[in-house]
Amino acid sequence: MVRVRTARTVVESPHFVIRAVECADDHARWSAPETTPAVQIVLARRGRFRLDCRGSRVLVEPAVGYLSHPGDEVRFAHPAGGDACTSVTFTGEALAAGSGDAFSADVAARLDAVRSAASGRPPAVRVDARLELAHRLLLHTSADPGLAGAEAVLDLLLLALRGQPGDAPAPGRQELADLAREAILTDDPAGADLVTLAGRLETSPSHLSHTFRHHVGMPLSRYRNRVRVSRALARLGQGERDLAALAAGLGFSDQAHLTRVMREEAGHTPGRVRALLTAVLR
Repeated sequence: MVRVRTARTVVESPHFVIRAVECADDHARWSAPETTPAVQIVLARRGRFRLDCRGSRVLVEPAVGYLSHPGDEVRFAHPAGGDACTSVTFTGEALAAGSGDAFSADVAARLDAVRSAASGRPPAVRVDARLELAHRLLLHTSADPGLAGAEAVLDLLLLALRGQPGDAPAPGRQELADLAREAILTDDPAGADLVTLAGRLETSPSHLSHTFRHHVGMPLSRYRNRVRVSRALARLGQGERDLAALAAGLGFSDQAHLTRVMREEAGHTPGRVRALLTAVLR
């Protein structure tokens, strides 16, 4: 039986791929078996479907997702019609033993803990409101996959696997957060990517992310946006009119990205901010 589905890639990095999947199947029978190629978390946004995996049958819907491992044989049934879900796939290369990749080591350690603690248990993942919110926020990370995307995936992983051994690192020292801030303030290229920055500071991505939030009070991606918006405000106050050049110069992906971030941070679009500042100066 052929599954009728479409998948849109939201974020693709060397470490993970986030896809928004729409499935139009409508059948009560089980599909042909498929083999899961990599570690994958699947969470539903709309509708429901049935999963057969590792001898367990799970009804997947917004309150229940599932976690599958490489080599798992899975089958699906859609007795209630179509559905929409989000899949987070941790690429096999990134999780390969000896890869030396800090992000992969974080993910692998958490998943290894789950395998050890949940051996023989069903693949179902309980989805409470906090996890569902993290899931839906995950779909809005494409503008900044290096920082916001990686942070969002780690947040989702922590929520999905909480209650398992080692799922929440203790925060590190203030100095680690200060070094990360310095990298962003000095436009160090490493400051644009959580994995690269963690490697530069000789720590893991989740430890750096957790430590930064603890000491600074916001995620790294939010802090970086705050710094960039501050610089944009200064430039707009000096009469900058080329918003596309301003966006590129500050490291935004495009003018629309600058506009969205400035609206979130300052409550106004760049054009409106420029008008306000011009009026004050006059």
